[in-house]
Amino acid sequence: MSIVVKNLSHIYMQGTPFEKEALKDISLEIGDGEFVGIIGHTGSGKSTLIQHFNGLLKPTSGQVLIDGIDTAGKGLKELRRHVGIVFQYPEHQLFEETVYKDIAFGLRMQDLSEEDMKKEIYNVTEAVGLSRDLLDKSPFELSGGQKRRAAIAGVLVMKPSILILDEPTAGLDPKGRDEVFGFITHIHKTMGITVILVSHSMEDIAKLVDRVIVMNKGRVEMDGRIDEVFSNIEKLEKIGLSAPQVAYLMKKLKAVFPDIDSNVYTVSAARDELLRHLKKRGASA
Repeated sequence: MSIVVKNLSHIYMQGTPFEKEALKDISLEIGDGEFVGIIGHTGSGKSTLIQHFNGLLKPTSGQVLIDGIDTAGKGLKELRRHVGIVFQYPEHQLFEETVYKDIAFGLRMQDLSEEDMKKEIYNVTEAVGLSRDLLDKSPFELSGGQKRRAAIAGVLVMKPSILILDEPTAGLDPKGRDEVFGFITHIHKTMGITVILVSHSMEDIAKLVDRVIVMNKGRVEMDGRIDEVFSNIEKLEKIGLSAPQVAYLMKKLKAVFPDIDSNVYTVSAARDELLRHLKKRGASA
């Protein structure tokens, strides 16, 4: 499913002394199957923007169209089946007696047999790497990473065409972060759904997404491929952001070794570039 945003503006508490314009004349398109990152400092409008993608917020002016459906119109129940949002700390939304019941909660609204429901739950828990033996446990017995998987499974079981993740690894240790991002990448590749990742981590964005949208003061400041956005370090720093740390290292190394490609934004790519450089120097020695 595609997302088309036309001249979107959103004002909180309009007409009151506390009026705040959170989004200002935003226009953008996200195509079917894209993996897009949205970055920006706190208050830049990231969360306000994504809440327009399934009608949680309505435009003050402008339009948001999901596969041609206007989010300000009717049919939001059906729309929200196709657009799943996972907010920060989604495990706080877990409430059922068992993990199985929590994941099944949304499916209960559908006309499914118990057997079909079980099949769907087993499929989605496998997709997120959650062991079946955890399904009969209380969600509160799980580790932080397992709770995150269970909460995301509860969204995925509804088979959304668009999955929006707002800081999905907040509060997790490095192992938990890697696990969550690993299955998100797997889901994108195997299911072919559109994934939108909101994150403060430039390293995670550079490693995972194909396109970056940079928000600043309620506007889209930059929108392009990883190399297009992160190569413009001065502009990012001007709005209070930065490129991934490895990009700064590679630029310093380029001052010493001019033939190094400094347009590198992940640790693995930096390793490969340095190995290539060392091999080339060894061959020419």
